[in-house]
Amino acid sequence: MPHTAPAPSLLSRWRLPALGIAIAAIVVGPFLIMRSAISEADFATEKVLHTREVESLMQTVAADARSLEGAAVIRARGIDTPALQQRFDEARARVLPSVDAVLQLTRDNPEQLARLGALRGNIEQKLQRVDAVYSAGESARARDIDDMLVLYPLQRLIDDIVNEEQSLLAERSARAARADRNADIASWTAMLVQLALLLSATYFAVRQQSGRLVAEGLAARASNRSALVLDSVREPIVLIDRDQRVVMHNAAFAELYGIGDEIRGERLAEVGEGAWDHAETLRRLHDVLARDRELWDHRLNQSTVDGIERTMLLNARRMPLPDREDAVVLVTASDVTAQTISERQIRELNQQLEGKVEQVSDVNRELEAFSYSVSHDLRAPLRHIAGFADKLGRHLGTDVDEKTTHYLGVIGSSARRMSALIDDLLVYSRLGRSALRLQSVDLQSLVADTRAMLDSNAASEHPGHRIEWTITPLPIIVGDENMLRQVWLNLLGNAVKYSTGSEPAQIEVDCRRGADGGYQFSVRDNGAGFDMQYAGKLFGVFQRLHSATEFPGTGVGLASVRRVLGRHGGRIWAEAEPGKGATFHFTLPASVAEAGPSTPSGHA
Repeated sequence: MPHTAPAPSLLSRWRLPALGIAIAAIVVGPFLIMRSAISEADFATEKVLHTREVESLMQTVAADARSLEGAAVIRARGIDTPALQQRFDEARARVLPSVDAVLQLTRDNPEQLARLGALRGNIEQKLQRVDAVYSAGESARARDIDDMLVLYPLQRLIDDIVNEEQSLLAERSARAARADRNADIASWTAMLVQLALLLSATYFAVRQQSGRLVAEGLAARASNRSALVLDSVREPIVLIDRDQRVVMHNAAFAELYGIGDEIRGERLAEVGEGAWDHAETLRRLHDVLARDRELWDHRLNQSTVDGIERTMLLNARRMPLPDREDAVVLVTASDVTAQTISERQIRELNQQLEGKVEQVSDVNRELEAFSYSVSHDLRAPLRHIAGFADKLGRHLGTDVDEKTTHYLGVIGSSARRMSALIDDLLVYSRLGRSALRLQSVDLQSLVADTRAMLDSNAASEHPGHRIEWTITPLPIIVGDENMLRQVWLNLLGNAVKYSTGSEPAQIEVDCRRGADGGYQFSVRDNGAGFDMQYAGKLFGVFQRLHSATEFPGTGVGLASVRRVLGRHGGRIWAEAEPGKGATFHFTLPASVAEAGPSTPSGHA
């Protein structure tokens, strides 16, 4: 059978993307941190160089300012040399551009710009004084030189500018140190995280590999188990694809059609020496796959490898496989040859049985017609015998001997007994021939009427006989009222008759609802009873278990009871013990329409 892999869980579905995101974060995050740290370090280095450059320029400005002042003082004292003049000219040409260069470097610092502006103004004023002193020469007054040196101080402004740059340099150096420290921390952190990520990736890879190996092992075992289960099925099974080529089959299929594994990929029509080469069957199998239909109980006669002509019952349905993109058709074949032969034999036996039943029905009809005819034909002679015997007795009068009187009594009683037998036979025949007239029958009223009639007869025939009745509530059922009256009249009459020797006679009528919805009745007495070894004779015609002199009767009553109950879908049986009474049980459905086939009567 195909093995279907379980659907991946949400965790396993997101595990690979999450791992990719983590790897990207671990790689990109440290890179960004390192880049930021390097940028901070580069910035700090740049600012350090900037500060050094500013310091260098300011030192140059300070040196040039001192050179100008020194040259002016020396000239005022009458010393003038070409070297001094060259030094003066170089310092004067360099001092303001140096200040402008510092201004350009510190243009992003308003405080430094203010200081540099003041410094430039002082330098310009000082240059004017220096020019005045330098041009005056020896005539320059000492006061002009003092004013040049005192009124326009430069060193304090230069120191402030340099100190400010030194302060900025300290901050920038600390920032660069922090950036380096952060870069180191990021580097170590990235290394540790990358190491953990590598270990995790290795763990998951090993686990994935182990899981894959386990899954492959489970899949292999499942496949082997499916193959074993498939081969253990004794019904031939084959899977075919869209082109009706064999994809898979079980051992029973190979055994029945005498093939091996080499047929995989062959067309089904070529399997088993053409056993499947049946156009209608192949067309229906094509419809199963092409139109997604199912094939049920399709009969196909095949000649198998053993040369036996078999009747196969085919069932097929479409089935997807996990290892194929296209679906296949699962075909199962059941050998119903024996069942087909049995069905044919059963049909033949049923035909023979129908003929026998028709013959029996004809015989029964003839017997009933004969019984009815004989009963009617015997009535007139019996009436003549009884009537003439009675007339002969009256004609002879009282002057006859005892033997003659005895003979005449035997003739009359025998004629009357024969007439009772004929009446009972007529009733029995009528119960079998007449149609059921179904209606609602109140069994409680029916039993009450029967009891009243039997009490009246018992009081006239046996004046001292006392009967105690126990009757449970009885239901209303659907049946033939006249026929059911015969049932109760015979059963209750027998209970009264056979309990005449018991004082008081106890007769119980009980009713219970059966599991099938019908009713089970029982009539129990404490009379003579009978031996159960003769119970099989109870319900036959003219079958009696007591002599006529002991208990009168014709032996037809219980046979009539069984016939009525059989026509109503019920049955009857008896339980008894000599001297301890008898119990007759019988069943009736709630409605004759619910009745099944009647069951032959017998004792339970």
